[in-house]
Amino acid sequence: MSANTTARNARRRTLRVAAAALTAAAALTLTACSGSDAAASKPAGQTDTGSAPVEPSGAGSSAGAQGADTKADSGAKPDAKAGAKPGAAGKQSGAGQAAGGGKAGSGVERCHTSGLKASFATGGDAVPDPDASGGTTASIVLTNKGSRACKIGGFPGVDLKSENGGERWSLARSSAKHGSITLAPGDSTDFTINVLLTKEDKGFYQPAFADVTPPNETKSLTIAWPWGTLVDQRGATHPGTFVNPIG
Repeated sequence: MSANTTARNARRRTLRVAAAALTAAAALTLTACSGSDAAASKPAGQTDTGSAPVEPSGAGSSAGAQGADTKADSGAKPDAKAGAKPGAAGKQSGAGQAAGGGKAGSGVERCHTSGLKASFATGGDAVPDPDASGGTTASIVLTNKGSRACKIGGFPGVDLKSENGGERWSLARSSAKHGSITLAPGDSTDFTINVLLTKEDKGFYQPAFADVTPPNETKSLTIAWPWGTLVDQRGATHPGTFVNPIG
């Protein structure tokens, strides 16, 4: 083998060693870059998959709204959802208030004195028994003479008065429980008065009229008293003549 051949072979080995070294160095550089990129991508991945921070104001309602939005559109951005929620909640709240106001406005009002007519019931069993011992009852009928339905219930006021109006008797109320009823136009309801009649010519009270004041009203309806005399118990603690409620 000549000296030239030996020199060429030596140079080739040197080039192969250098190339191998360069290849190894390049591989190490790529590995280092790959590791750095992977480490940098993890926080971004966690931000995309984790939950967005809840703002301090409106935390309770925002949390619920975010949960609903996430199920409906998981690709929506947290900022976009946060901006949409307050407006939607406000509209829903406003609609609910409007509906509630409408219902309240459309409710049936109570019956007013001006829309009622009063009279004593004078037929059949409504007539008080003058021979009853321990008291009997008389009925007063209230009729809705208006064009709209109205609601009535509770204790009416009943004041008996004499012929000249000088002697008045405001009847006591019973302890009976009551509800309320709705009267359509033309409908009637009644309530009873327990009355303690007497035929004695002493210790009696002779009413001429009854002023009937519907529950929660201040104006009264005056009707004639059609029955006999009552035992005068205007000063009694538990008189035998008293008012029962409507409803």
